[in-house]
Amino acid sequence: MASADLLLHPVRLRIVKAFLGDRALTTAQLAAEMSDVPVGSLYRHVSQLTKAGVLQVVAERRIRGAVERTYTLRLAAAQLQPQEVAAMNRDDHTHAFMVFIAGLLGDFDRYIASEAFDPIRDGAAYRVAGMWLSDSEYTEFLRDLTSIAMPRLANAPTKNRRRRIFYQILFPALEPASKARQASKAPPASKAKR
Repeated sequence: MASADLLLHPVRLRIVKAFLGDRALTTAQLAAEMSDVPVGSLYRHVSQLTKAGVLQVVAERRIRGAVERTYTLRLAAAQLQPQEVAAMNRDDHTHAFMVFIAGLLGDFDRYIASEAFDPIRDGAAYRVAGMWLSDSEYTEFLRDLTSIAMPRLANAPTKNRRRRIFYQILFPALEPASKARQASKAPPASKAKR
């Protein structure tokens, strides 16, 4: 199964996201977090992700004759590789983005429906901004963003830390640059009439 087909399934994407933040989970713990997914279906998806090398078994123990496995995420295997992204056509990208957005909406719906919902206390936010960046400035921005995020992605769980999900979407706006620049240099309408 191609990485895109494997990872861009709504349930498998939720499973992958459940492991983000260097978490180790058993299938029972995963089932408790994803109680809306039938257990049989969850086990099948965990099995597929394990066979593909996205999840790895890090511990096993016997419980009443059954083997309980603890899994962790192999982050490099849980991402589409650049050559896979380059081979995707427009429909593939549309599908991938829809799955991504559906995952975001699902996460937000579960958060907003929880008893713990308090966006001010939690620092939950969603924003949009526009930036004028040359290609080199954009590369520098991505480098800066990575240098800020990477050390924090390595944080181990502690009782003082709360797992937070960070979504990132970056794409160019499709307005003609020359028109937008001209509009920003034009005098305000009220001054132009005087």
